Amino acid sequence: MSEAVAEHNDRTDGTYGMDGADDQERIAVVGLACRVPGADDPDGFWRNLVEGVESIERLEPPADAPEGYVPAVARIKGVEDFDAEFFGMTPREAALADPQQRLFLEQCWAALEDAGCDPERSRGRIGVWGGTSFNSYLVLNVLPGRSREGLLGEYPAALLHGNDKDYLTSRVAHRLGLTGPAVTVQTACSTSLVAVAEAARALLDYQCDMALAGGASVKLPQDWGYVYETGGIQSPDGYCRAFDADAAGTVFGSGAGVVALKRLSDALADGDRIHAVILGSAVNNDGSRKSGYTAPSTDGQADVLTDAYFAAGVSPASIGYVEAHGTGTAIGDPIELAALDEVFGADGAAPGAVAIGSVKTNIGHLNAASGVVGLIKAVLAVREGELPPSLHYRTRNPRTSEKSPFTVNDRRRAWPAGPGPRRAGVSSFGVGGTNAHVVLEQPPAAPARTTTAAAAPPRHQLITLSARTSDALAEAAGRLADVLGTAPAETLPDIAHTLARGRRRFPYRTAVAAAEPAAAAAALRRATGVRAAGDAPAVFLFPGQGTQYQGMTAGLLAEEPEFARHLAECAELFAPHTGTDLLALLSSPAPAGADDALTSTRFAQPALFAVEYALARWWTARGVRPAALLGHSLGEWTAAAVAGVMGLEDAVRLVAARGRLMEECPRGVMLAVELTEAEARTLEGPGLTIAALNAPARCVLSGTEAAVAAAEAELAARGVAAKRLVTSHAFHSPLLDPMVEPFADLVAGVRLNPPRIPFASNVTGTWITDAEATDPRYWAGQARAAVRFADGVGALLEVQPDPVLLELGPGRALGRFAAWTGGPALRTVGTVRGARQAGSDRQVLLQAVGDAWAHGVDLELPSAGDGPDRPRITALPGHPMDRRRHWIDAPAAAGATAAAAPALSALPAPPAADVAAAGGPDPADVEVGGPVRLADGPQEQVAALWRELLGIERIRPDDDLFMLGGDSLNASQLISRANRLFRADLPLEDFLDEPTVRRMAELAVRAQTHNPAEAVEQ
Repeated sequence: MSEAVAEHNDRTDGTYGMDGADDQERIAVVGLACRVPGADDPDGFWRNLVEGVESIERLEPPADAPEGYVPAVARIKGVEDFDAEFFGMTPREAALADPQQRLFLEQCWAALEDAGCDPERSRGRIGVWGGTSFNSYLVLNVLPGRSREGLLGEYPAALLHGNDKDYLTSRVAHRLGLTGPAVTVQTACSTSLVAVAEAARALLDYQCDMALAGGASVKLPQDWGYVYETGGIQSPDGYCRAFDADAAGTVFGSGAGVVALKRLSDALADGDRIHAVILGSAVNNDGSRKSGYTAPSTDGQADVLTDAYFAAGVSPASIGYVEAHGTGTAIGDPIELAALDEVFGADGAAPGAVAIGSVKTNIGHLNAASGVVGLIKAVLAVREGELPPSLHYRTRNPRTSEKSPFTVNDRRRAWPAGPGPRRAGVSSFGVGGTNAHVVLEQPPAAPARTTTAAAAPPRHQLITLSARTSDALAEAAGRLADVLGTAPAETLPDIAHTLARGRRRFPYRTAVAAAEPAAAAAALRRATGVRAAGDAPAVFLFPGQGTQYQGMTAGLLAEEPEFARHLAECAELFAPHTGTDLLALLSSPAPAGADDALTSTRFAQPALFAVEYALARWWTARGVRPAALLGHSLGEWTAAAVAGVMGLEDAVRLVAARGRLMEECPRGVMLAVELTEAEARTLEGPGLTIAALNAPARCVLSGTEAAVAAAEAELAARGVAAKRLVTSHAFHSPLLDPMVEPFADLVAGVRLNPPRIPFASNVTGTWITDAEATDPRYWAGQARAAVRFADGVGALLEVQPDPVLLELGPGRALGRFAAWTGGPALRTVGTVRGARQAGSDRQVLLQAVGDAWAHGVDLELPSAGDGPDRPRITALPGHPMDRRRHWIDAPAAAGATAAAAPALSALPAPPAADVAAAGGPDPADVEVGGPVRLADGPQEQVAALWRELLGIERIRPDDDLFMLGGDSLNASQLISRANRLFRADLPLEDFLDEPTVRRMAELAVRAQTHNPAEAVEQ
């Protein structure tokens, strides 16, 4: 028994804590990502595992293969490919970078997506721990093609930052926006499991609130086998037989894996999807207690096991499965099993009671990534309740004990939970003696949803989707539609919640509102995406009388508590002034055969104001801060209240009085006509006037019955379209003169303030001034003057050229007027169902939220709510990657020299015609990795410098360095190269003010002019 085993048994009286029943904090595994031989994600990996698929390939050996050559490879497909643009890298940078670092970066992103976490909107800090294997790409592919001058030019920027292990995690933190610790871990084969253990410890120490941990390894060349050496670690026949009598070695391969971790209490509180729970872990080193540096140590491994179970507070006897290091070597396997036997046997584990296996039999030894991939296998096993087979096992290794507590799990079998939860241990040991062991437990059961919630009718949910490009959005929509097509109905809130909370908001967007997954899938397949203009300004439009109907927003009152609260507040304030309960009129439609109570002006205007004001508060609660407001007639009063011109109580009192006084005026008729203002003026006369100018050729006439009838007859004779509006009075006409003075007196009795939010005046058609907003006679005359809505739209577009107009009231009339004025490209969104509009109130409002978000309005998507019935994070497809070949091919032969420099295959030379069109030199004038020869002029020479450094074929004179994906380091490199080329001293600061090809060429010419003796001969 090792010293550690004896010491811990003494301290715990032979027990381990409270066997998981204590209150100590644990670590939840909330995200999984891997790319391994035979599988590009955890789902594919798990399918291969449970089906016993071996992903080590046997290739045809070359004709000149040396003696002992084994044509076995464990490779991943597409290692040459990478989505450089997605991660903000230039093609040149991507081609030079270590593919291990690219893989690790991709898997960190995938793990975050699986965890439902967008770092840009995540609460708390996210850290990253990881490591890679030896960078053979740098040695075999990159360096042989670099001349001495090329190496000096590339070092340290491109070669060092993209290839040195030191920068692995800090580059991930930079690319993904992670602000927690970024720690590169290097402990040989145990690297990635040590990274997991260190990340878990950092979470427990509150150094961060989420952690990514893992590793990546790429063995190059991927399609080459290896030469077997007797007694070596590599298998003589390309099969890994862990713990078998014929075990003789392993097969090294390529792959990567990353897990996302959180404190268990936080994961439960946040409604995260928990794959498994890490109960405890330990890391140590063998020290000098072994025969040599590369030899394993039974004592060291036994100690790390004991420490891990002590930290976990559980007994080794409670473990049902161990994912072993299991390299299938004749010496390593027996030592590993001996250490396990010592620790588990000391705790009373019965012979053969614990299953053991090694993922290396399926996919080979992934070196620095092997530990986390083994962890992912064990996580999936405890989560799914199934043990995959460990392959190629036939007979027990004779160097292992017949009474061992362990039996190799050589076939697929169920793993039901017993009296306690399923638990597993995971081991990983590195050359040099750094050992790691992690103890896992199955995830806690999700809180049961209430019977009431399960039986409730389906509610509409907002499905939001975004991508970096339009093609990626179309692909993402198709993938998501496929998932929705088979999703159970009760999962739709989880899907909506995951998309809203856990996905990065990219510029190309679409959104659909649906009550069932199949409907959401169909809507997604029909939807077209839009490109969001980042942080698009929102403008609130408030309609006037004529759009209202009894029962409008009834669904919102029932389903949107925030809206209902503000509407109830308004209704309570209106009650003493109107003598009616507005909530009753808004909660249900008029009975069949009965008149709509909201046709009465004295009720219609208060009801419209209350709905619009409550909607404005609802949207501002979503985080929308309107850049401007624009109302129509009564809607201008809502705009004034929202802008703070008057307090809510004063606004309610005046709106109620306005409606009452208008209703007491003589009745009349309003007529919509398709005429310009000048044409409509010809119809004005006694009893008839222009009431509204809604769009360039959309006016409303208002007046007496006789005057309107005469106008109708004249227009009919001229073939001009005209339509009577359903109104009770001739608003904005002389028929309202009797109310002006009494209303002015009422307005004079309230305090009026300058607006805090700009809004357009109906009276002037331009921005209201402080003097107008605080003048009682303005507000009295506003009811009588023509509504210059079209002019207001024009004024708005002068200062907000690309707004998103949110119509906060029933229907979409104002949106149509605005589009007729500003053009069809103007983005308008209706938020409340019109009287004849299909769909539910919630569906229309949610779709409005989705449309506003898709257009770029910064807002908070609908929240998940609280309690056991709230939505939870669920598994969904991630963002499609547009992987392209970014790769430097290795020399064709081992004797290749720098003179035979490999081309950047990601950067094919453009046709001469294309180069000429782009203002660049002939491709023959540029040496990859070498100096740029002079072309026809400074601008062409500068363009050639840019092409070489950035790896972008077509560089135009006004291309911006930073828009092309470059950074300040690239700017310094370009200036240095330009200085050498032009024998000048170009000012970096001047270039950064305008980082374009044209500007750099101008600076070069200026520098040569000021120093002609140093000018380059052309």
